[in-house]
Amino acid sequence: MIADLSLYLVTDAALCGARGVVETVREAVDGGVRIVQLRDKDAEHSDVVARLVELSRVIDGRALLVVNDRLEAALDARAQGARVDGVHLGQGDESALHARAVLGPDALIGLTANSAAHLAALHALPEGTVDYLGVGVIRPTATKPDHPPALGIEVFRAFARATALPCVAIGGVGIDDTEDLQSAGAAGLAVVSALCASPDPRAAASEFRARWRRGAVPRVLSIAGSDPSGGAGIQADLKSIAANGGYGMAAIAALTVQNTRGVRDVHVPDAAFLSAQLEALSDDIVIDAVKIGMLANVEAVRVVSAWLNRVRPPIVVLDPVMVSTSGDRLLDADAEDALASLLHRAHLVTPNLAELAVLTRREIEGWPAALAAAEELSTEYGTAVLVKGGHLPGDQAPDAIIDVRSGSREEFGGGRIATANTHGTGCSLSSALATRLARGDDLTEAVRAARSWLRESLRESGALHVGGGHGPVHHFAGLWARGGAGTRPLPEEVAEDWWQGIAGIRAGIDGLPFVRGLADGSLPTEDFLFYLAQDALYLRDYARVLADAARLAPTPDEQAFWAESARGSILGELELHASWLTPAQGVAAATFAADASPTTTAYLDHLRSVAFGGDYPELIAAVLPCFWLYTDLGERLHAGEFGERARDPEHPYATWLATYADPAFAEATARAIAFVTRAAAAADDETRARMRRAFERSSVHEQAFFRAPGERGGDSVT
Repeated sequence: MIADLSLYLVTDAALCGARGVVETVREAVDGGVRIVQLRDKDAEHSDVVARLVELSRVIDGRALLVVNDRLEAALDARAQGARVDGVHLGQGDESALHARAVLGPDALIGLTANSAAHLAALHALPEGTVDYLGVGVIRPTATKPDHPPALGIEVFRAFARATALPCVAIGGVGIDDTEDLQSAGAAGLAVVSALCASPDPRAAASEFRARWRRGAVPRVLSIAGSDPSGGAGIQADLKSIAANGGYGMAAIAALTVQNTRGVRDVHVPDAAFLSAQLEALSDDIVIDAVKIGMLANVEAVRVVSAWLNRVRPPIVVLDPVMVSTSGDRLLDADAEDALASLLHRAHLVTPNLAELAVLTRREIEGWPAALAAAEELSTEYGTAVLVKGGHLPGDQAPDAIIDVRSGSREEFGGGRIATANTHGTGCSLSSALATRLARGDDLTEAVRAARSWLRESLRESGALHVGGGHGPVHHFAGLWARGGAGTRPLPEEVAEDWWQGIAGIRAGIDGLPFVRGLADGSLPTEDFLFYLAQDALYLRDYARVLADAARLAPTPDEQAFWAESARGSILGELELHASWLTPAQGVAAATFAADASPTTTAYLDHLRSVAFGGDYPELIAAVLPCFWLYTDLGERLHAGEFGERARDPEHPYATWLATYADPAFAEATARAIAFVTRAAAAADDETRARMRRAFERSSVHEQAFFRAPGERGGDSVT
């Protein structure tokens, strides 16, 4: 059985205290607990059976119920009409094979495991014997004093990787462990003290669920009809789910022939086919929320109702598609009655005003009447109701959320958006709400966020130009505007792209007389000294630019790297320059006595202007060619690519050539490339484009710098 294991309550009568186990479970399930395990090793058999019957009544289909070890108690409680979904077994308890045989294929069977020997025994069982593992203890816990040594999160991570079965973390688990255990591969958290001993189990469970949901992409199922024009039905639902941060799935309950002008025909597949779709999904995927749209006949409604009763998804949003925009009734009386029965299983219902009138069997004229009808519906079925005022006359389109059970009532104002592109707004809003709720928003937060998204999608809908009737909303308008439709490259892809982008510059550098003369030793000394004198001037200000990069760096690692590179430019490289230019004085004022050539001035002006802008990603992209091009050239010189003469120890510039292939500089270059390409990969398109322009501009300046000695002053780069 595939189950939602995300929040798993293990009961402890002592910790529940005067409130008792039953009331603790009631409150915790109200807060979002998905599985309840009754654990009471010392209770009499009859007491365990009675407690299971009582818990089944209190849970009322909102969570799964299992019992720790007491297989016979589960069978006897079932015989008394209780819904007991399975058992959780310890290593010394009943055989998992026997439990599966007597409880049946649909039962939920869990097994405690915390060692390699346990895993080996598990893997020897037939597939499907065990549904999940309870792995722990994570930390020492007083609720089970005879527990084995605590595993900790990293050992749990390794354990979870070693099995295909979902692993629930148990033992000393607190709410602040949620994200770490989720990232370690936990399918859920088994909690004892944090819920049983809490003064408010409902609030504690709600907080656990919200933290868990925020760390995962919600899996949201739409059960609805298909709209081939893409504006309504499952097509709109899938877009809405994706736009609001969820993973969308669809079970098709009806096939329509329609476009933006209207519906021409409807084909309803056999109800058995809808059932098969739903079973296939829930046999494999934990479903975090369900949105129900068009169910065309009573058979489809019954299939969905039976599936909901079996699977019990944590969030059900019902958009009761009963009345068309033109006012036509879409369902016969039997189907309407059956659909009304689904309201008992829904957490939120989103009727338009005409549908609200049908469900409450009353006329609705005006906003106050709509609010009163929604309150009546919420009271009768115990569900929250979103009242939508889009069909009201006038320039306002209010909405309100009413939940009598929780005492919630909040209205949301808003002017009517002037557009004819309203096709699928009800579908889109309900699926957005299902997704927002599955992400951990409370009801009011979900409505506020979904309305804001839908209103933006309506405002931008004119850009789509789809059809000649009532067009669709623009589901991704906000995402495209804020994030674009481009893909984000990997750092290594950035490196390859940028390096190939300057292939022509690199080839030009290779062919320069300065580089060729430096390689074969024929470079005139005066050209070499000119180059060194200009490079000394360059390095002095280049070090200041690197210091700016250190000042702007977002992490200590990057800050230290750029600061050390600035220091190395002054204390390492300049000393080598001085050994040629001013050997008697070392690095002194005379080392910088030359006048800056136009090429040197242009390069430094470029770097200073980028540094002045204070944009860290662009700045480090601008300094990267000085690392990368020099390291590449040095490595190829020493590899003999420019002739064997460059490798000769008697080469007139041998000491200088040795610096080009210094392993420490190569390592620094690799780190610089990593910092820059990681920043570029993480940046938005505009920032990445600026970075690339700065990188390419500096590469052009590098080529000009190598060319300048042969031209004695060179030309500025324009």
